[in-house]
Amino acid sequence: MIQYLIRLVGSVVLITWVVSSLVFLLIHLVPGDPVAVMLGDWASPADEALLRKQLGLDLPIWQQYLHYMGGLLHGDLGQSLFYQQPVSNLIAERFPYTLKLTVMALLIAVLIAFPLGFWAARRAGHWPDYVSMTVSLLGVSIPNFWLGPMLILIFAIGLAWLPVSGAEQPWSWVLPAVTLGTALAAILARMLRASLLEVFHEDFIRTAQAKGLPPRTVFGKHALRNALLPVVTILGLQLGTLLGGAVITEVVFDWPGLGQLLVDSIQRRDYPVVQACILIISVAYITVNGLTEVVYAWLDPRIRLAK
Repeated sequence: MIQYLIRLVGSVVLITWVVSSLVFLLIHLVPGDPVAVMLGDWASPADEALLRKQLGLDLPIWQQYLHYMGGLLHGDLGQSLFYQQPVSNLIAERFPYTLKLTVMALLIAVLIAFPLGFWAARRAGHWPDYVSMTVSLLGVSIPNFWLGPMLILIFAIGLAWLPVSGAEQPWSWVLPAVTLGTALAAILARMLRASLLEVFHEDFIRTAQAKGLPPRTVFGKHALRNALLPVVTILGLQLGTLLGGAVITEVVFDWPGLGQLLVDSIQRRDYPVVQACILIISVAYITVNGLTEVVYAWLDPRIRLAK
């Protein structure tokens, strides 16, 4: 197990380095000059040259890359070109909002998916199964950038039950969390249904039924516990995806998280902030996937022995 963890940590470190390098290179290939954005159209060439030198943008790209990687090794994400403050401060201010939105979306997804998937599996081939799978198919098919405005029109503007945007009011998280968690709920429901149907045909389920155990014990204790392994795996993988999908949702609802900061920084050509936001989201995704693999290997020893 220790050797497996060492290999896993090495893979995470390598992938993180590749992602950070790609982010740096791709951001510097994007057209646009951050100095021109900061100073405006009427700035003189001398002022632009002075600011570019102060920001280190006059250096060759390989020297900028070395400075960037050196800063990462020391935990320094750089200085924001627009906000004129350390990027780590901006990340520390915005990341809790994104984390809160992700956790609430995950909770909503689980609360929707597990009853829906279990109901569909218990009534497979009947109308509850068809209704559940139709609802899950709609959840997968509807994009966030459409679902979000529709929820705003119905529940915020039409019924005036919830806030339109922002994070100041107590229930501001509900609409963005529902928007973000709907697709995940649909995926989990379909996966849980498929996994339960496979477990229902196992010999130990027939044995439990032959012993006269009540259906609640057979399906709730024996079947559900054995069907959760692939669902937990998908849940962990999709948790990382939620962090990336939060970008669109945060823009739609003006949620003050990393996604909103990322989009604003792209428009301002604020290279350090863009690099840091993408890096944080990528590292979170990689970390969640790594932890999911550890949990999966712990639940199923065949995985770590195969490594």
